[in-house]
Parts: sequence; structure tokens; C-alpha cells
Amino acid sequence: MNALNKAKEPFRFYTQVSIPELTGLKAANLQELLDLIKTVPGSVIYHHTHRFLQQHQYLSPEPPNDFAYWITGILGEEELGELLYSIDTIQYTTIRELRDEIVRTIENYIIQHPRSLHKFATPGEEFHFVKSVSFIFPTPYTASDLKEFQAVLQRVSINSIYFHMFEARLRIGRGTNDFSNWLEDSLSEKRLANKIASLDPYTHTMENLRITLIKLIEKRIVESMEKPSETELSLPRP
Repeated sequence: MNALNKAKEPFRFYTQVSIPELTGLKAANLQELLDLIKTVPGSVIYHHTHRFLQQHQYLSPEPPNDFAYWITGILGEEELGELLYSIDTIQYTTIRELRDEIVRTIENYIIQHPRSLHKFATPGEEFHFVKSVSFIFPTPYTASDLKEFQAVLQRVSINSIYFHMFEARLRIGRGTNDFSNWLEDSLSEKRLANKIASLDPYTHTMENLRITLIKLIEKRIVESMEKPSETELSLPRP
């Protein structure tokens, strides 16, 4: 397919702003933490596993989560902290799946190390559960082909890229990112869609992720211009 063909449906860019909100829930030991992880809303799990992306948009640290940080730093259970740190977030397409893996990891650790339940945080160092409240807004930008899509990616805020690559995929439960969905469904660009879907966005800064997306799309545009069209291929040679 020629990359300059119009999409079946234009892509509408959205952006989002997330505000943290205290839930009033807190845990002083591992059992209390586990019980609350099982029952808190998904927006709480999302906050404590993705806060670093929103707060450190220009850095690319080892992807942490707040549960692992507290368990390691406050309870001193370094082995469990490492297990939680090593959970590959990109594998999970819903918050429920991610929550279940965190719960399974902690439960298995408690079975193997029952003494870990006897460690308590000192007053003031309890784990406080926070939820992420998101407000989503449409931007004035749309794209109807790959060139327009590439141009808009250079202009939108990193909050918009964050929304379409992270928020929509995991928290809203769409299974993959919005860009890949649109590229495959509206432009029949399955190969490009798969390349973007296979990126590990957790290892990029948001600006680096923007650059990577733009380069992938630019490469596809160049390839489409170099490839002869079906009409050209069917013409008889002189």
C-alpha cells in the first residue's frame, strides 16, 4: 500500500493530565500491603507502577515501582524487592494482569519467607496508597496519512504521546497502543504497526520515544516512495 493513501478514518490525537490523589489507605507490613493491592482500584496500581514515567519524562532509569521501592527500603526485604523490580511490565496488557502478577510474586515470597510478615514499618513510614486521576482532552491535531502522522508527532506534547502509548494500552485496556491500532486498521500498515507495538517504551525517555516513532514512520515513507506502484509494474517494457 502506498504510504500516502488516505486512512479509512483519520487519527485524532488526545492528551492527558494525571493528578495523584490520596486514598487514605496505608500498609505497615507485607500482609497489609498484599491485602490492599488485591482490593484497591486499578487506578492505584497504575499510579504505583507508572508514576516514574510521568515524573521522569526526560530520564530513562531502570523501570521501578513503588511497591518494590518500599519493600526494599522500608521493610528491608531486598530479595522480594528485586523480584518485583524484575516484573516485565510490557508483557501485561491490562492492569488486572499486572496486579495478579504482583500479588502472585508477594504471596509466593511470603510462603517461602513467613518471617517477612513480622517486619513492620515505623510510624510515618507506612506505604500510602495513591490513585492516579486522569483527565483526557482532544488536541486540534488529526492525521489522515503517514506524512501528516509524522508531522503531528513532531508537534504534540509528550503527554499526548504518553497517553496513546501507555495510558490507552494498559489502563484503558486496549491491548496495544493507539498508534499501532490505527496504522493497522485504517492504513493497512501491519508491518509498521507491529514494529511500534514491539517497542519497549519503558526503556525510553518520552522524547526519545517520540524520535524513535518518527524515524520508523519516516523510513516507511521513504520505502513507499522507492517502491514501484502496481500500475508501474504492469506497464509493458519498451
